[in-house]
Amino acid sequence: MKRTYCIAFVISAFSLLSFIAEAQTKTTIKAWITDPAKQVYFKQEITEKFSGTLSIDAATIMIDDKVTYQSIDGFGFALTGGSAMHLMKMSAGARAALLKELFGTDKEQIGTSYLRVSIGASDLDEKVFSYDDLPAGQTDTALSHFDLGYDKQYLLPVLKEILKINPSIKLMGSPWSPPVWMKDNQDTRGGSLLKEYYGVYARYLVKYMLAMKREGIHMDALTVQNEPLHPGNNPSLLMLAPDQAAFVKNYLGPAFKKAKINTKIIIYDHNADKPEYPISILDDPEAKKYIDGSAFHMYAGKIDALSKVHDAHPDKNLYFTEQWIGAPGNFSGDISWHIENLIIGATRNWAKTVLEWNLASDAEYKPYTDRGGCKTCLGGVTIEGDQYTKNPAYYIIAHAARFVRPGSVRISSNQMDQVPNVAFKTPSGKMVLIVLNRSKAVKLIHINYKKQTENMFLEAGAVATYVW
Repeated sequence: MKRTYCIAFVISAFSLLSFIAEAQTKTTIKAWITDPAKQVYFKQEITEKFSGTLSIDAATIMIDDKVTYQSIDGFGFALTGGSAMHLMKMSAGARAALLKELFGTDKEQIGTSYLRVSIGASDLDEKVFSYDDLPAGQTDTALSHFDLGYDKQYLLPVLKEILKINPSIKLMGSPWSPPVWMKDNQDTRGGSLLKEYYGVYARYLVKYMLAMKREGIHMDALTVQNEPLHPGNNPSLLMLAPDQAAFVKNYLGPAFKKAKINTKIIIYDHNADKPEYPISILDDPEAKKYIDGSAFHMYAGKIDALSKVHDAHPDKNLYFTEQWIGAPGNFSGDISWHIENLIIGATRNWAKTVLEWNLASDAEYKPYTDRGGCKTCLGGVTIEGDQYTKNPAYYIIAHAARFVRPGSVRISSNQMDQVPNVAFKTPSGKMVLIVLNRSKAVKLIHINYKKQTENMFLEAGAVATYVW
C-alpha cells in the first residue's frame, strides 16, 4: 500500500510539473482595437493567453505559418507636396513630435514604413510644376534647365526629417505629367507624351533619381505614370498600354540600366478594373525584363483583379499605391471598407504595399490644383497650425504598419465572409492577425495557432490587430 501511494504521489507531482510547464509556455496574445461605435481608436486591450479550448458557436481562424505568400515592403501614405507644405508650416517642435508619432516605432507611434511622392506636382500641390518648365514654344532636349526647384521648399526638408526618424523607410516616386513641352497638347492636363521625346523623358527620370540621390534620398521604386488612363487630373497624362510598353522597353529600362540605377520600375498604377493593361505589357518579354511589378488603385474594379495579374505573371510583384477617403468622411464606414478591401483584401491578393491618399491636408482639404485637383481628399491627419486631428486613414494604416514591419511575410489564414482577416509573420518571429467584424452582431472569434486557441470577442464593425 505504501508503494502504491508513493507511485501515485510521483505521478501527481509529475502531472503538476507538466501543467506548470505548459502554463509557462503558453503564448501571450495582445490586441489593439478600433471600435468606432464605442469611440475606441487603436487601443490596446488586456493581454490574454492561448487557452487550448474551443467553444461551439464561434468563428475559428486557423493560422498556419508554414504556408507563406509574398513579403511586405510597407504600409503608409502619399506624401504629397501639399502634405509637406502643411508639415513645414508647423513649428519645428510640433512637426518633430508629429513626424515621430507617424514614423517612429516606439510605443504610441504608428510606424509608417512606406511613402509615395510625386515626381513634379500632383493634383494636391498648391501649383502645377515640373523640373524643367519653360516659356511656351521652347524646348530643352539637353535638360540643361532641370532642377528639383519647388520640391526644395517643402518636400525635401520633410523627407530628410523623416529619414532621420526612420532611415530604412522605402520611397516610391510617381510622375503625374512630363514637362508640357514634351506633350502633344502643350498642357499640364491630359495629352500624351510625344514619341520624339520618349528618350528625353527617360533621361529626365534618370536625372530625377540622381538628383534625389545627391540629396541623400534613395528612391526604392518608380511607377511609370500615375493613373495613365485618367487624363482629367491637373497635372495628368494619357499613356495607353502599348505606349507604356514601348517607353519602358526601348527607353526607360535601358536608360536606368546605363545609369546603373537600381530603382524598381513598376507599371500601370491605376484602377483594378483593367488588369489587362499590366498583363499586356508583361506579356512582352523585352519590356518585362525591366519591370519589377504592377501597381493598383481601386476607384473602380475589385481587389481580386490583383490576383489575376499575379496568376498571369507570378514572378512579378504587386503593389497597392493609392486610395482616397472623401471628405468629410464616414468614420465607421471608411474604416470598415478600407480595412476589408485594402489592408486585408490587397495583401490577400499579393500586394506588398498598401498606401492611403494622402498624409495630410488642412480643414478645407487644401491645397489642390485648379482644373482637376481633388477638392475633397481627406488626409490621414488634418493640420491646423501646430494642432492636428487624426482621421480614418491614420488608424487604417496604424493597424498594419505598427506591427507588420517590412520584411514580414503573409501566412495562411482561412477567410470568412463575416470575419475577413489576414495574417503575417514578422522578421522577429511574431504572428500578426488583422480581423474585421463586418457583421451586425458581436462575434466570438477563435484564433487557432499550433493547436492552441484564444477566444476573443469582437464588436460589430470593429477592427482588431492581434499580436503574439
